[in-house]
Amino acid sequence: MYTREIQESRDTPIERGMPLPGTWNRAFSEVDLLKIQRPFGFPLPGWARDTRIKEWESFIIQDDRFYLEATLGNMKIYRMARVFLYDKGTKERLLFRKVIPLSGWHMPRDLYNASVDSRSYGFFFRIHDWLDADTVKLDLDIEPTRRRPSFTAHAEFILEKKAVTPLVVNLLFSNKRCMYAYKALSAVRGDMVFGGRHISLDPAKTSGVFGDFKGYYPYRMLSVWCTACGFDGEKRRYGFSIAENQTRETFKNNENALWVDGRLTPLPPVRITMPSGIDADWIIQDMEGMVDLVFTPQERIRSGINLFITKTDYVTPLGFFNGMLVTADGARIQVHNLWGLGERIYLRV
Repeated sequence: MYTREIQESRDTPIERGMPLPGTWNRAFSEVDLLKIQRPFGFPLPGWARDTRIKEWESFIIQDDRFYLEATLGNMKIYRMARVFLYDKGTKERLLFRKVIPLSGWHMPRDLYNASVDSRSYGFFFRIHDWLDADTVKLDLDIEPTRRRPSFTAHAEFILEKKAVTPLVVNLLFSNKRCMYAYKALSAVRGDMVFGGRHISLDPAKTSGVFGDFKGYYPYRMLSVWCTACGFDGEKRRYGFSIAENQTRETFKNNENALWVDGRLTPLPPVRITMPSGIDADWIIQDMEGMVDLVFTPQERIRSGINLFITKTDYVTPLGFFNGMLVTADGARIQVHNLWGLGERIYLRV
């Protein structure tokens, strides 16, 4: 059975100018990657180092009827926002994407009481990270156009310390370049209005996965993620977030996690393959017998930017997972038609 050391909580993943690799179960007081000394092996001014740090926060929220995914990110050359809402019953969907050249703000360096917002004509996206109050809040307001209805949402992730154990990792690309990730599964409450319809998010039936990411990612970044949440046959809230990326020493530390009723199981490294292409089944397996999943895409979304200085190819199919997961106690979790998201991203920036 795969095991991993869960280190004691600390204020920051950086010590004496060096990034510390590891896995924790509480958020850091501060994540400031600019405090890493000479991450590229030679001196650079702060503004140049800052342009190499990519950062974003992401949300996945769903109940038995609706699926909402939202991301707000700062790639430094540009900022981006993305919102996707899907009605599983009618297959109606809303997709909003916004790319703003250059960087006008930073994502929060802590999750205890900090906020960030992005606003422009007909659009508002605000995140309030408030772990001091055991919550992360999301506010969205998208004005209607001829092609899409209006959409408004207010959601709160209920991150009570006694009920939710997050996965917090700092992973190395090299001795001084790293990526940090905070991930947590929790109940979600709130309200949405879509095209004049009011939708209430009942925390007894609604789950969400929140993620906070920062890193000196490679100039050519290639990563694949699989994330889903819901309830199993025993009515337990569960979910997972699994990734295959370019970090090293992935057996000792990685960003793969399973949660069952708030309890965290760190998962081993996995291999995600697409033998028949990205629109067919994805195979997600490990070498420890803890992860054996098949992801079947249903709704494919693709976006990208292709300019002289940057290129992004972002494919995010929505679909369902089937298979099996194993907890740290050795209990088997049968995954049956669990809705979730697959993500494959190539980023050159």
